[in-house]
Amino acid sequence: MRTRGAILLANIITGLLLGYTVSNIGFGDYAQLNRMFTFQDPRMLLSFAGAVVVIVCAFALLRVRRTPERIHAGVVPGAVLFGTGWAISGGCPAIPIIQVAGGYLPALVTIAGVVVGMRLCRWVSTRYLNLDRGSCGL
Repeated sequence: MRTRGAILLANIITGLLLGYTVSNIGFGDYAQLNRMFTFQDPRMLLSFAGAVVVIVCAFALLRVRRTPERIHAGVVPGAVLFGTGWAISGGCPAIPIIQVAGGYLPALVTIAGVVVGMRLCRWVSTRYLNLDRGSCGL
């Protein structure tokens, strides 16, 4: 049986390795992300495609089968907002943390925006949309 300490240590090591990798391939660089979103440089897009291939193979080898019973009503608008925010700020929620760790302090504004956006989403969802919390952690 795994102890909490071992799991925490494994998560920390995995997170550091992921952060190092993501930073070294340029995902923390706004200019690189902008070139990906404007289709000027396919390198990062190909990195995403490679990651999808790796996870599909891993799921196939591990025989992971997840079929949702239904799609949560907030998936499509959430995906649109996520992509729009990513294109504007130059990072998904993890990238600004990598940017701050690399000394790029303006990323703190993006982190603040993520926090405000999550709180606003929770408020709008419960007050107006009546979406169930599902597995999204709203």
